[in-house]
Amino acid sequence: MPILSDRETQQALLENRNILVVDDEEPIRRLLGYMLQTHGYTVTLAADAREARQRMDEQPFALMLCDVNMPGESGMDLVRNLFADRPHIAAIMVTGLDSSVLANAALDMGAFGYIVKPFESNEVLIDVANALRRRRLEMENRLHRDNLEEIVRTRTMALQQALEWLERSEKELRLSREETIERLAIAAEFRDSSTAQHIQRMSHYCELLARKLGLAPDRVDLIRTASPMHDIGKIGTPDHVLLKPGKFTAAEFDVISQHAEIGYKILSGSDSELLKVAAIIAWTHHERYDGTGYPRKLKGEEIPIEGRIASIADNFDALTTARVYKPAFDFEHARDLMIKERGKHFDPELLDLFLSAPEDLRRIHEQYTDSSKQDSTAA
Repeated sequence: MPILSDRETQQALLENRNILVVDDEEPIRRLLGYMLQTHGYTVTLAADAREARQRMDEQPFALMLCDVNMPGESGMDLVRNLFADRPHIAAIMVTGLDSSVLANAALDMGAFGYIVKPFESNEVLIDVANALRRRRLEMENRLHRDNLEEIVRTRTMALQQALEWLERSEKELRLSREETIERLAIAAEFRDSSTAQHIQRMSHYCELLARKLGLAPDRVDLIRTASPMHDIGKIGTPDHVLLKPGKFTAAEFDVISQHAEIGYKILSGSDSELLKVAAIIAWTHHERYDGTGYPRKLKGEEIPIEGRIASIADNFDALTTARVYKPAFDFEHARDLMIKERGKHFDPELLDLFLSAPEDLRRIHEQYTDSSKQDSTAA
């Protein structure tokens, strides 16, 4: 027998249409078997729980129709143990007792349906089709979630290893730390069609605002150096979500919003002050001043100053440059849009400081203009 890969095994489980019918009454199990076989299903019959286990050891099944009351081990016990040992098999309970208590117990246990004898052919076929459809959706969802977790785990581990190496060599690499951080940031930014120029603009906008706020020069430099890492968590975002040009669904937004938490987990826990600031920026640059942001819905000055600065800089650059979902807006239009969010999305005092330096903003934008894009923002 050929050895299947994990992907091939998962695909085989998804496409499985084998059904196991377990009932101690031979006429009932034969009737169920006949009904299902005539509609294209492959059916195996078993008279009790012991024989059912034997059949499951011989081949995989997608669904089991199981009588509730049988000699020896009951159908409820069989199904309960089945879910623990064989999570890929769905189950429908079949019984002669029309009891809402028993039905609810079966559904709470994880059964996909509850059929009362005597039953109609259409009732059985509809329940079977619905159970197989639900099983497939749940397996696809579980497989997608496992794949996403593995991607995040692998990429996070690789980045953590790179950062650990960076810390061990911090003394020797101090002079080149800004270049190293920039290249790590590009690993995330490049995936959503941004460029190194976005990182440069964003970091210099942060520096400008931090300086106008009157922060100490070493703190200003630390924010400028750390801010390119703000979206490093996107390394764990699947391409089909990250590169989507249209509006996100609620589920897709939940996925993309995880990049703030992922970025924080990658960068936090270091003794390096630079990485501490980078972790704070990654975690908080999507918080909103009115408390409606993510991931923690911080409000006002609960948001660290680094996060409030990065939020303004990042949004200004997003507005004034072309993205997959929008063209570049000119400076005046971008300014008007941000003013509308004063006190809602943005810290009002910081926003006023930022917008009070239009010539500096234009200089930064023009100095680091994307060479592959033609913007009209300086017009």
